[in-house]
Amino acid sequence: SRSTRKRTNPSPEQSKSVDDLAGSIQTRLNLFPPPAPKGLSRVCPKVERMGIENNRKLIVNCLPLTPSEQAQFMRAAKGVLQEFVGDPAQRGNMAWTAIIPEELKAQVTAIIGNVDPGTCRQCPKLEWLQTWSAGVDKYQRPGILQPGSMLTNATGAYGQSVSEHMFAMMWAIMKNLHIYAASNPNAMWQDAGRAVSPNGKTALVIGTGDIGSHFARLCKNVGMTTIGIRRNPAVEAPGVDHMVGFDSLGDVLQYADVIAMCVPSTPATRHLLNAERIASLKPDAIIINAGRGDAIESQALADALAEGRIHGAALDVTEPE
Repeated sequence: SRSTRKRTNPSPEQSKSVDDLAGSIQTRLNLFPPPAPKGLSRVCPKVERMGIENNRKLIVNCLPLTPSEQAQFMRAAKGVLQEFVGDPAQRGNMAWTAIIPEELKAQVTAIIGNVDPGTCRQCPKLEWLQTWSAGVDKYQRPGILQPGSMLTNATGAYGQSVSEHMFAMMWAIMKNLHIYAASNPNAMWQDAGRAVSPNGKTALVIGTGDIGSHFARLCKNVGMTTIGIRRNPAVEAPGVDHMVGFDSLGDVLQYADVIAMCVPSTPATRHLLNAERIASLKPDAIIINAGRGDAIESQALADALAEGRIHGAALDVTEPE
């Protein structure tokens, strides 16, 4: 998880994540038909047949859940056997561990959690892996999952927390807080230069999914204009004033005061922000990357920062990660 969890009781954001994952069990396994209209009952032979099939399925849930959250997953699974192996003590940790007990590997058909990729090979009946992360790169390599297996991620669960982190990093650089914070332990103070206001600036959001659109809305709230880039520019996204396709990236970079990257790791996004494109940025541009590290050509970014050709960079991910 990219967001810290420091409470025993789930926050609204945590509850949303749990609800999303719990709901996906019923939806993605397609266990039952849609519910009957209110006041009516529905008897369907498929349900009876699925009841038999469900006896052969086993979900191993590695999330560090509370008893009430476990109950949510049990209700969503609709009779499918489910083993909860997550450690609730990890709820406040930055990262959670997912370990499948040896005695369950031969029978598990669905796993909820970011298990070691090698574990997937040890589960011959595995049909479905649901990660608690948005990124699934390491599970898409050949030989990790059986042919025909389903791989789903937690897209939509982290938009608020990650976008707020991006916004905080942007604001810190604009106000030189990172410079003052580094000087404080040495009891030193030196003017770090002019602070910048986001009001009137332009944010270019590359990747306008859940995280990108959340970030765009935050930017709009402080007076910024937003340009979004996505594969299909005909699809609008909340918080984005102008949407263009990836083929227009070179044309719009010149207008960006903030470049916020929220793209996955694919051959098409590798070094999307390369030396040539970094060279075209404004001298006071700020780059933020919260997607995947290989979307930026790292050495080109390092050179631009060392030579003062851009104002700053905030990296939640690097290459290698």
